Amino acid sequence: MIDDVNYMTPEGFKKIADEMEFLARIERPKTVQEVSDAAAQGDRSENAEYIYGKKRLREIDRRLNFLSSRLKNVQVVDPKTQSGDKVFFGATVVTEDEDGNTRTWRIVGVDETEPSEGKISWRSPLGRVLMKRRVGDTVTVQKPTGDAIEHTLLEIRYE
Repeated sequence: MIDDVNYMTPEGFKKIADEMEFLARIERPKTVQEVSDAAAQGDRSENAEYIYGKKRLREIDRRLNFLSSRLKNVQVVDPKTQSGDKVFFGATVVTEDEDGNTRTWRIVGVDETEPSEGKISWRSPLGRVLMKRRVGDTVTVQKPTGDAIEHTLLEIRYE
């Protein structure tokens, strides 16, 4: 089912894989050693280093489990292999809103969104309405405030 697939760009996949590698190979072993050293000091109930270390280990393990679950049903889609005159995952689009403001957006996976950098999820309100649209199409997006704003699609490219 399409909802089970976690689409991701190669850059997004690499970012998650790199974070997992860092946590598993560097951060976790370092924290395990710190906890072991703190435990060797004696009374663990009053040992702040030990208590903090155990808490940090739980946080690392929780993050590793979360990242692992995000990669479970991942499908990496390289925008460079895409083409066409419709908006699909990985497209970079230029839109103009009803006030005449233009903005460039890249349609990315849910784990890669950075609206301040122009990266929006394919599941976001704007991302959803842009999917399968062509240059010249106008779409309406509901804002969280309840207002609607129109965007006209000016350009589509895959890079």
